[in-house]
Amino acid sequence: MLYRLAEILAQHYSGFRVFSYLTLRGILAAITALLIALLVGPKMIRALTNHQIGQNVRELGPKSHLSKQGTPTMGGTLILVAMLASTLLWADLSNRYVWIVSGVTFAFGLIGFYDDYLKLVVGNSKGLPARWKYLLQSVAGLGAATALYFSASVPAATDLYVPLFKGVILPLGAPGFIILSYFVIVGTSNAVNLTDGLDGLAIMPAVMVGGALGVFAYASGNAIFANYLLIPHVPGVGEGLIFSATLFGAGLGFLWFNSYPAQVFMGDVGALALGAALGTLAVIVRQEIVLFVMGGVFVLETVSVILQVASFKLTGKRIFRMAPIHHHFELKGWAEPKVIVRFWIITVVLVLAGLATLKVR
Repeated sequence: MLYRLAEILAQHYSGFRVFSYLTLRGILAAITALLIALLVGPKMIRALTNHQIGQNVRELGPKSHLSKQGTPTMGGTLILVAMLASTLLWADLSNRYVWIVSGVTFAFGLIGFYDDYLKLVVGNSKGLPARWKYLLQSVAGLGAATALYFSASVPAATDLYVPLFKGVILPLGAPGFIILSYFVIVGTSNAVNLTDGLDGLAIMPAVMVGGALGVFAYASGNAIFANYLLIPHVPGVGEGLIFSATLFGAGLGFLWFNSYPAQVFMGDVGALALGAALGTLAVIVRQEIVLFVMGGVFVLETVSVILQVASFKLTGKRIFRMAPIHHHFELKGWAEPKVIVRFWIITVVLVLAGLATLKVR
């Protein structure tokens, strides 16, 4: 809205042309989302508390988590509100990528919202049955993947690029692209959801990875930078920077309240939506493999659950004291803040490694 207004005003005063720069709009989008989250956060937390929408702690979980019982949940709604408002204000709303990534993010957010609603408001401890949750995620993920493929304007928008090897480009075709994109979007969504088990553990890696994907979006959307860095040039994908900036700002705003000891938890409404956003951004900028690297903490958490379940079913024995793996370290005696910060440090290193692939070819 403000972007379009600035375009109109620029016809009368050239100074407004400064808002055409992606970098400035990205900064303003991040700041706007951050301020919205900080301003709305206290009111939302009070509303959740007044309606007694609080966390239910598993008795089988670490005993240190029993004190979290009743902590307001569904705070991920705050992230989505801040992202949506800031995107509408600063993004070019004529850009199809903006609508696709926004649409899939809020579709997954609605799925998570309904799951949280059933658990916390209705009182159904199981929430949305897994088969229905996965079906709805699949519909949203396949819808986004199909829209991206059939709206692609250049081959680069659908080919698979392998980092570090400038000449390795794999044409995927419709089935390959749609299937790969589907697994990236749905898989990342569930991986972030599994990671969201400690105060601030999931949101900070999501913020860092989202910010890095914004850098890729900016570079891929610019023909000069893309040719220089030997990455795919996808016209229009630069607007992904604005969306990733809103994720960055809204995530930091939520972390203000979610940092240890948390005043609010994001719930499935936030975790599923953020994961879907990261997955969709990675598909748009053609960096699915780099996402796998930068989101290594999410991958580790997911793999730990898969290994734990497989080991117990096959041998009757557990590999970890508890899965996801952050609980394993808690039960080994690591204090919760130590687990959180160390996972953050790992993410910083992995994100830097992912960004290094921009130049290392």
